[in-house]
Amino acid sequence: MSLLEQMIEWREQHLTDKQFTLILSFFVGFFAAIAAFVLHWIISQIQYMLTAGFDIDNLNWLYLVYPVIGIFLTSLFVRYVVKDNISHGITRILYAISSKRSRLKGHNCWSSVIASAITIGFGGSVGAEAPIVLTGSAIGSNLGKLFRTDNRTLMLLVGCGAAAAIAGVFKAPIAGLVFTLEVLMIDLTMASLLPILISGVTATCFTYIFSNGNSLFDFHLDGVWTIDRVPAYILLGVFAGLISLYFIRTMTACEGIFGKLKERPLAKLALGGIILSSLIFFFPSLYGEGYSSINVLLHGKTEADWDMVLSNSMFYGHGNMLILYIVMVMLTKVVATSATNGGGGCGGTFAPSLFMGAFGGFLFARIWNIYQIGVYVPEKNFVMLGMAGVMAGVMHAPLTGIFLIAEITGGYRLFIPLMIVAICSYLTIMIFEPHGIYGMRLAREGKLITHHTDRAVLTLMSIDSVIERKYTSVKPDMELGSLVHAISRSHTNVLPVLDNGGMLLGEIDLSKLRHIVFRTELYHHFKVRQLMSQPPCTLGVNDPMEDVMKMFDKTNAEMLPVVDMEGKLVGYLTRTHVYGVYRKMVADMSEE
Repeated sequence: MSLLEQMIEWREQHLTDKQFTLILSFFVGFFAAIAAFVLHWIISQIQYMLTAGFDIDNLNWLYLVYPVIGIFLTSLFVRYVVKDNISHGITRILYAISSKRSRLKGHNCWSSVIASAITIGFGGSVGAEAPIVLTGSAIGSNLGKLFRTDNRTLMLLVGCGAAAAIAGVFKAPIAGLVFTLEVLMIDLTMASLLPILISGVTATCFTYIFSNGNSLFDFHLDGVWTIDRVPAYILLGVFAGLISLYFIRTMTACEGIFGKLKERPLAKLALGGIILSSLIFFFPSLYGEGYSSINVLLHGKTEADWDMVLSNSMFYGHGNMLILYIVMVMLTKVVATSATNGGGGCGGTFAPSLFMGAFGGFLFARIWNIYQIGVYVPEKNFVMLGMAGVMAGVMHAPLTGIFLIAEITGGYRLFIPLMIVAICSYLTIMIFEPHGIYGMRLAREGKLITHHTDRAVLTLMSIDSVIERKYTSVKPDMELGSLVHAISRSHTNVLPVLDNGGMLLGEIDLSKLRHIVFRTELYHHFKVRQLMSQPPCTLGVNDPMEDVMKMFDKTNAEMLPVVDMEGKLVGYLTRTHVYGVYRKMVADMSEE
């Protein structure tokens, strides 16, 4: 007996499933914190080696080279080492939850860390959060598989990994919990709350140890909120919602362009590299995650402070062009992000949404104050509010935006403004887009888990899991006498009629033949092709279960055939079996 089997046997004898889940959630948080620290350390080291000697008041031609090298190296790593698609990290988690029973591949525990570190370190205009979330979820999934946990616990551990990743990166355990509930659609029950919290708190504590207490954003609140600023908060929320719409639509359009070059990797690299390097050359704030530029906006108190965001660009020394620069950076950020991923890089949209929110919030506050539209509003406060608003809109996750920014600010004195901005942004984007950027691809395919238990169960179910492949088939030229013998061997009331190639021609329904099956004098007078009828409908092997249930209700059939893409019979779905599995899964998901 191996050591692993001995450990599994010992835990089955001494620990309950809930106790063991809590232990695993601690280790998921610990390993996720290590992954987050390693990723950010590698990124910082690469960026320091490449850009430490840059002169802030001049253009730097190396900005035209570094991003292309980064995308190229990442492409080689993914193509020849990973040999798998690791893009769209959070979307891949949602897909694994909905269709693969929360099973993520082992290489996801490390591949996204290396690939995104190369991409971002060399200037790729993407975020490290989505790769870390994928890494954390993969750690949870593979720990669960290692110790042979059931599918429900596996899904929970995937959520623990995601929560730990967000909590570790931002030192925000509540935001990690809320992100898991809102974005990954893990239902909040007493059985899931504690493990997710343990993972988040564990990751946060170890991140403090690893980073010596340093935070991504060093923010100090500028005054307290007042009721006369509420109109500004509402308008900022609407503005953030429109930015979110621009973000989603532009990224979708860019992905479509790069998708046409799917079979031409060199063309993708050339197009993505040219676009990315050109944008970074003119707007260096687009280099990497962009958190340094956000911190410039957060720390600024005077015009000279804010003008530091113009460093390394042709705009440096021209403070009167700050607003134009902010607008151009905000508009081109999503294009740079799409070019990075489309060209072969690896990174997420979490940081770009925060980046655009920060620049959008600053732009709104500056214009508001310059034209004295209302009472004065603090720019640095609106930078943080803008981050919450765009995150809420892009991800369709208002609570994540609220709690993340509230925890980053070190208190809840901005809580009311955060709620106003996030809610207004969410309501604005909902007019145009029913799903967030992570779920929209799966929603189009009917594979998105939602908080509606019945729909979630139907998404988790698949035809393959409930199909009955044992059936007795008959040929169209078979006589009635032979058909009766076939009926005696069948355990169903419906027999499929197949040709020699296995194509479904029709079916024999016993309920329609009771008046002749016992009349032996007719056994040589009728053939199967004269007695068969067409099924009420046929199902495809890839049909979503929600459509299957609608077909059962529409036809009132007890059995429906399932055919493959060529029309060959695969098996039958039985109403009683499908509904039995459905009811059991609903009961399992409803248990605490």
